[in-house]
Amino acid sequence: MPLCRILDKSHRIYVDRNFPKVLRKATGYRYRVVLGVGGNIGDTQRRLNHLWHYLGTLPQICRIRSGVILKNPPFGFHEQSDFDNTVIEIATSLQPKALLRLVWRIEKRFGRRRSFANAPRTLDLDILFFENRSVQTAELSIPHPHWSERVSVTIPLGSLARQSVRRQYENLDI
Repeated sequence: MPLCRILDKSHRIYVDRNFPKVLRKATGYRYRVVLGVGGNIGDTQRRLNHLWHYLGTLPQICRIRSGVILKNPPFGFHEQSDFDNTVIEIATSLQPKALLRLVWRIEKRFGRRRSFANAPRTLDLDILFFENRSVQTAELSIPHPHWSERVSVTIPLGSLARQSVRRQYENLDI
């Protein structure tokens, strides 16, 4: 049963066995990437946990850590259920476009159907950051546009930052 903290009438943070979680340092992979993850159809928290385990089976990536889950209202198209959002940091040797193709395959595997912009979805994966790179193509924008304006990203991302600070403090030799 996930733990819940109410932030305000529209936002709740959930913590469970995989969110947040820190695994290990990734060796043998060239790049560090932060994925935005969300969904609002069905049991999304269960699906996020399935996704976490599924990502662990893929040889193209290595899971590093995950943030808290934020339940928040939709934006764009408002006539739909609230979203559960989080972030997952991975390591990969794939280039951005190849990673995007893998992300699309994962979304499809988890039942994603693309009907219209901001539509309800079982799973939404976005490449938020890819190392320090900037990519602007018709299919892909890195860093993800408007990431800093969306609490669905900033709150889970902030939990990753707190993990880093905590880990640095724990490693101090005082």
